[in-house]
Amino acid sequence: MLYLNNITIKKRFSGLMRNCFEMSNISYRGTAMMHLLSIFTIFITLFLNQNIYAQHQTNMELATFGSGCFWCTEAIFEQLLGVESAKSGFSGGKTENPTYEEVCIGETGHAEVIQVSFDPKIITYNDLLEVFWQTHDPTSLNKQGGDVGTQYRSAIFYHNKVQKEIAESYKNKLEQAKIYDNPIVTEITQFDTFHKAENYHQDYYNNNKSQSYCSMVITPKIDKFKKVFKDKLK
Repeated sequence: MLYLNNITIKKRFSGLMRNCFEMSNISYRGTAMMHLLSIFTIFITLFLNQNIYAQHQTNMELATFGSGCFWCTEAIFEQLLGVESAKSGFSGGKTENPTYEEVCIGETGHAEVIQVSFDPKIITYNDLLEVFWQTHDPTSLNKQGGDVGTQYRSAIFYHNKVQKEIAESYKNKLEQAKIYDNPIVTEITQFDTFHKAENYHQDYYNNNKSQSYCSMVITPKIDKFKKVFKDKLK
């Protein structure tokens, strides 16, 4: 479906009305009236279209997770049915508008994260947490595989009280069931700010599959993810 913003709708309507008024100066008034009715129909269609889009946006929710390198995490979550987008960035730090290089030094306090926009009618926050827990090691402190540093820490940045309760409950159940040999070190923290990473980080895996890190580290992880969560894929 084509979605248009309000400015575009107004411009198109103004142009169409101008054409109609020009036609009204000719002798074929009936034709001009038919044209006006057509214009009105188009305008109403565009207006309703915009309202549907606005309602769609209102229904979307956000989730923010840190589980190691965001190249991998983004590539996983964007494949889930019900996820509209997964953006790579940084959260949980003290520096405003940090760069990737600054975060890598480890002094900004940020974690590499992805911010997920999802439709809760299709995929729930609990479903997202299931993927989160199973696609990284939540017992590894400031480290995921060969990626070492506080920026690679396991973290859930909740956006509201409901997300907090669900995340803490899920973590408690995992601990009680003794799923892992070592204690879970995942931090559950209130979301503050998401700083989107530089453009070349967005959709990094899909744009660089032949790169050695992608082919040797991310691809095997994604293959395993697809087997486990095949019923949740787009």
